[in-house]
Amino acid sequence: MTNAVPPTGGRTVIRLVVAGGGTGGHTFPALTTVRTLRDQLTAQDIKLEVLWIGQADSLEARVAADNDIAFAAVATGKIRRDRNLLKMISRANLTDMCRVPIGVAQAWRMVGRFAPDVVLATGGYVAVPVGLGAWLRRRPLVIHEQTTRVGLANRLLARVADVVAVSSESSVELLPRSTQTVVTGNPVRPEIFAGQRDKALASLGLDGFDPTLPTVYVTGGAQGAVQINAVVRELLPWLLSRANVIHQCGKSGIAGLREYASGLDPDVADRYWLTEFVGAELPDVLALADVVISRSGAGTIAEVTALGKAAVLIPLASSAGGEQAHNARVLAEQGAAMALLDEVSTESLSTALEPLLADPQRRNAVAQQARTCGRPDAADRLARVVLSAAG
Repeated sequence: MTNAVPPTGGRTVIRLVVAGGGTGGHTFPALTTVRTLRDQLTAQDIKLEVLWIGQADSLEARVAADNDIAFAAVATGKIRRDRNLLKMISRANLTDMCRVPIGVAQAWRMVGRFAPDVVLATGGYVAVPVGLGAWLRRRPLVIHEQTTRVGLANRLLARVADVVAVSSESSVELLPRSTQTVVTGNPVRPEIFAGQRDKALASLGLDGFDPTLPTVYVTGGAQGAVQINAVVRELLPWLLSRANVIHQCGKSGIAGLREYASGLDPDVADRYWLTEFVGAELPDVLALADVVISRSGAGTIAEVTALGKAAVLIPLASSAGGEQAHNARVLAEQGAAMALLDEVSTESLSTALEPLLADPQRRNAVAQQARTCGRPDAADRLARVVLSAAG
């Protein structure tokens, strides 16, 4: 794909509707793409006007407000899936299904009033009414799929979209053959690439870290992960004899882990840095980390591979459609990560970690293979697809 920005036909304004949200996995790739589009168009003296359509009182509503993006809410309906089809015939599902036509009508009116040059839908249930509204208004529709498997909302919209942008080659075969598909990767926040190892050491006060040992970053996401916290806690004495550890544990795990850490051997205790949440310092933490222990959601996979980090992935078993296990398996089969796909225990985690911690060459080989799977230019690629559709 060329790096050139597609021609915009001499226009001075491009109007974009964004739809997607519910989770950070749908919301933040959309935000990153909007920021990238703004930068690309500003360089051509073109203004980007954006309307984000989402659910009221939602993550996407807050993100839009924080980034000076106009926001409008529509009714949405969530389908609660179950292997037993009879269980899907529930009052909650029937009520939500009745909200979908209302949302489509609302989106149809909003799209008509705003008259966008293009609509970008990044998944989540709110994307369905907006995508259908765009199709009914005959506005170009681009949908983006973050996961290696295609989510339900995007499977529905793929049949009416002008272009489907996917994050992985393996997703292409899951879409109808008639679909125009482009592999862009999953947009990663640009600040992730600006991290500095020395800055992390200084700003976090990691004076007790041993520079001769690798650093492991443990994270269960913003809320933490009980499973990851528990197995890492049991493994800490072994782990701290081999590595420095930064552990982001979430609000629910912080008290118990602090109490446990107070009893660590003083000879290794200074190699353990525990925190509830990692915020603006995340790029520096990732720059410092030699190995990452984490879940395997789409956003995590995009960041780990774009940065080229060796990782031990512990999939969330309850993720929709086994998505996280699939993500982890794909990378593990390519030698781009270690993955705990069956039992999660201190034994399985130490077995996965041992070669990465003991052998720098092995660790670097996994990191390099991860980098070959990454797409650090995904936001640029997706922005160009959006502009081409607006063409």
